[in-house]
Amino acid sequence: MLICRAATAADLAVLWPLRTRAVRTSCAAHYPAAVIETWSASAAPASLAVLVNLGSAVVAEKDGALAGFAVLDLASGEVDAVFVDPAHQRRGIALDLLRWLEELAQGRGVRRLFLSASLNAVAFYERAGFVRVRDEVYAHRSGIGIASVFMERMLSPACDGAAPLK
Repeated sequence: MLICRAATAADLAVLWPLRTRAVRTSCAAHYPAAVIETWSASAAPASLAVLVNLGSAVVAEKDGALAGFAVLDLASGEVDAVFVDPAHQRRGIALDLLRWLEELAQGRGVRRLFLSASLNAVAFYERAGFVRVRDEVYAHRSGIGIASVFMERMLSPACDGAAPLK
């Protein structure tokens, strides 16, 4: 059974290795090997722990193991991350995580979500209601440029100030 819950500081040690596995596996057909190597070798940004501690991240657990996670910057509306472990991909987990973030955003009055989608994820975000705004080169903090697509999604106002589903 899949369980989505708020991420905690105890999850931090597992999140970045999961992200790295996802990048190495899911992005390999869309980017040169040198880009994948540099991208996946980067350390977790300090902002990850900050956003987790602010309650802006969710994890999905499958049979007690972490299957994926998603992170939202509530101050800006930026979807910072949506990653699913390669062993659990194509089962709807990323969509569940994204919906949880959307409900969190709506509950906090955020009306627009945006992100820089890796090329392998563009179709997923389109299916989830995001609209392609422009092609871009994302300036990764490791010093490389990553071809991506800037996308956004407008949200409806929350009903009754509903909290995210747990």
